[in-house]
Amino acid sequence: MISPISRSLEASVLKLNNEHAAELSWLEPEGLSALLNSAFYAACIGNLEAFLIAFNQDGDYDSPNFHWFCERYPRFVYVDRIAVAASARGKGHARRLYRDLFDRASAAGHEMIGCEVNSDPPNPASDAFHAALGFVEVGQATIHGGRKSVRYFVRSVGQPMSGVQQGG
Repeated sequence: MISPISRSLEASVLKLNNEHAAELSWLEPEGLSALLNSAFYAACIGNLEAFLIAFNQDGDYDSPNFHWFCERYPRFVYVDRIAVAASARGKGHARRLYRDLFDRASAAGHEMIGCEVNSDPPNPASDAFHAALGFVEVGQATIHGGRKSVRYFVRSVGQPMSGVQQGG
């Protein structure tokens, strides 16, 4: 059910990403290709019911949020974006993708996962989701010339994650 994002799904990933541009940021096709080429983890569920893209500290990614983690942590996995299609919500796809990411990060020797959630514009669904997974806030920033404010969160890879089966 969870598989790497294939070239044949890139147009669908781009469409789903851009449907959530306020939360994730808009991408052009070449930008998505660059993300996928540098990602530590880029996986999807089904024929694109959901996707998750993450980088480790060695990623080639020019994002203020990624750089925030690079400046503070020597080794980490950073969740850059996750999206679930409206028709697939409530099926546990985001939790399964995170569980798979935690497993892969642990296997690669990582101990920490980081992410950011918008505080302005607010994203209460993401706040609740990440809190339920055990992420804790470790910082805040205003980015993009003051147009967006974010909160940074971390979670231990080895921390138990209830309610999600291993292997997705």
